[in-house]
Amino acid sequence: MATYNPKSLLPEEFINDAEIRATIAYAEENKRNVELIDSLLQKARPQKTETGVTCSGLTHREASVLLACDIPEKIEEIYRIAEEIKLAFYGNRIVMFAPLYLSNYCVNGCVYCPYHLKNKHIARRKLTQDEVRAEVIALQDMGHKRLAIEAGEHPVENPIEYILECIKTIYSVNHKNGAIRRVNVNIAATTVENYRKLKEAGIGTYILFQETYHKESYLQLHPTGPKHDYDYHTTAMDRAMEGGIDDVGLGVLFGLELYKYEFAGLLMHAEHLEAVHGVGPHTISVPRIKRADDIDPNVFDNSIPDDIFEKIIACIRLAVPYTGMIISTRETEEVRRRALNRGISQISGASRTSVGGYTEEERPHDSEQFDVSDQRTLDEVVRWLMECGHIPSFCTACYREGRTGDRFMSLCKTGQILNCCHPNALMTLTEFLVDYASEETKAIGFKLIEEELKKIPNEKARAIAMQNVEDIKNSNRRDFRF
Repeated sequence: MATYNPKSLLPEEFINDAEIRATIAYAEENKRNVELIDSLLQKARPQKTETGVTCSGLTHREASVLLACDIPEKIEEIYRIAEEIKLAFYGNRIVMFAPLYLSNYCVNGCVYCPYHLKNKHIARRKLTQDEVRAEVIALQDMGHKRLAIEAGEHPVENPIEYILECIKTIYSVNHKNGAIRRVNVNIAATTVENYRKLKEAGIGTYILFQETYHKESYLQLHPTGPKHDYDYHTTAMDRAMEGGIDDVGLGVLFGLELYKYEFAGLLMHAEHLEAVHGVGPHTISVPRIKRADDIDPNVFDNSIPDDIFEKIIACIRLAVPYTGMIISTRETEEVRRRALNRGISQISGASRTSVGGYTEEERPHDSEQFDVSDQRTLDEVVRWLMECGHIPSFCTACYREGRTGDRFMSLCKTGQILNCCHPNALMTLTEFLVDYASEETKAIGFKLIEEELKKIPNEKARAIAMQNVEDIKNSNRRDFRF
């Protein structure tokens, strides 16, 4: 029988079923153990050091105790610490991005996704390079600088060569003052050789959701197609890192399996990456299953209510303090608002989850991968974030300055990333306001930037940032960065 070993490259050892079950049992036994809970909360708190801030994080077992805890005042403390951690390492910045769907051709049989092979009535489509350009221009006209490209798994329609060609096209499009500066990639598990090709193409983060860490459920949910191979899928991040991609993004689709199981498995995967590769996940996403073309989320009996969802987000933030946390437009404005105070640091805006959706005047519903709950424009989302006290950031500087993987994490783990991220966020927000924003959004934004510039602690950096903001306002000069 397999035993738990985070340093192993075997899925049954680093995502160990017996360890997850023992963890859930331990958490249930200790969910009202106040002495233990207080010690875990103390451990999770950010600590000031001579060089900045540090955070020890929590193990999957420790974090599971906090997730199981049902003492109201302790839950509120979890939330307060989650916000403290997020502010300590990411400030009040919220990074903006949009998904770009390239193709919905797929050979898999995933029962929760409308792109599954047996769905014969969904409109199948694959973007030509001219259509990719048109989509990118539409996204640039909104103000987006960062994309996450998505494609179904199909060896004939969506080979790696097609994905690479699309990435090259996306980076080549410069429209007015627009440019996509970072392309993250969410495509099926592939080979080390193909990950090397993606790295050479200049991608940012490689993202792949596990969907579920419960192997038996995984096999039932993926009855046919290459994704049926649990081991190959679960070791994808190891191959990506072997291929030179040092920023990877994890996630599960909450609602497919019992959330306590998924939570422990997700954190064990993060621990595995840290143990084997020396750097944990760059991002963790928290999607919940939603209605789509022929998918009824009520068929899945493990859906989680909003309060549990909120608690999951906060406990992930305590466990993996340095990771970027992503919430998508699957969630409503109200759910997203609450999540922003529980540790989320990245959100999508004005997303369309259908192939070619951005160039359509009306939002297409017949080919969406999932229902979009938050259908506001990017301008509306940016204004809302600022009204909530956040700085919408379109910054991609770390990626383009080579601050990725362990280099990013070493800066983040001492809190030093804020010395460049804060001014970079303000400069990219200025770009958005000048080039794309409504008058109402501009008024709120310029006032916010004026106040936030004063908070830059380094006098020289503050002076440079102030000058750059003025240059952006008064010229077509763009892409200043620390």
